[in-house]
Amino acid sequence: MPTSYHRFAGSSLGRLAALSDGVFAVAMTLLVLDLKVPQAGSEHALRHALRHEVAPHLLPYAMSFLTLGIFWVGQQTQLESFTRSTRALTWIHLSFLLAVTVMPFSTALLAEDTSYRLSMAVYWLNLFALGLVLFVSLRYADRAGLMSDDTTDEMRAALTRRIVVYQCLYALAALTCLVNTYLAIGLLIALQLNSVIAPRIGILDRA
Repeated sequence: MPTSYHRFAGSSLGRLAALSDGVFAVAMTLLVLDLKVPQAGSEHALRHALRHEVAPHLLPYAMSFLTLGIFWVGQQTQLESFTRSTRALTWIHLSFLLAVTVMPFSTALLAEDTSYRLSMAVYWLNLFALGLVLFVSLRYADRAGLMSDDTTDEMRAALTRRIVVYQCLYALAALTCLVNTYLAIGLLIALQLNSVIAPRIGILDRA
């Protein structure tokens, strides 16, 4: 009986990781393109432009750079816990990369006017999509028997807990835009810094 193409297509974790690295590198580079060099005819005009034109874009840029770094680490951690890939898993991660490529757009939208609640909602949806696809990837790999023997039950629980806890915290932080969008941005950046620095703070330490 002929072998089905779908049984062996997309089975290389190495190729998937390499593609992911390239997409993340491009997306992180595109973020900085939103920082336009101001046109100023004098030093006073330059200071004014830096304060009013460039500075408002710096927070969304820094937040999104941290976001992409965090999700890159999260995806690589998942890939390293798998023994192999499948066609389905490859397309799940291609969907994840689709959400990655949208990040420069959602960042630019938020930076255009940080007081718009709708812009914050779009940005949060981008974060949610990234977390959701990683969660689907983890659940699929576990059920399909793709997890390596070195990945213990505690490690699987930690991988899941990391996604669920932070997605809940992201949602709560984004929800504060109903009070003030700058508060929402500040809380999101605080969560990103917590993820990067990893201080030992209660449930955040376990996540």
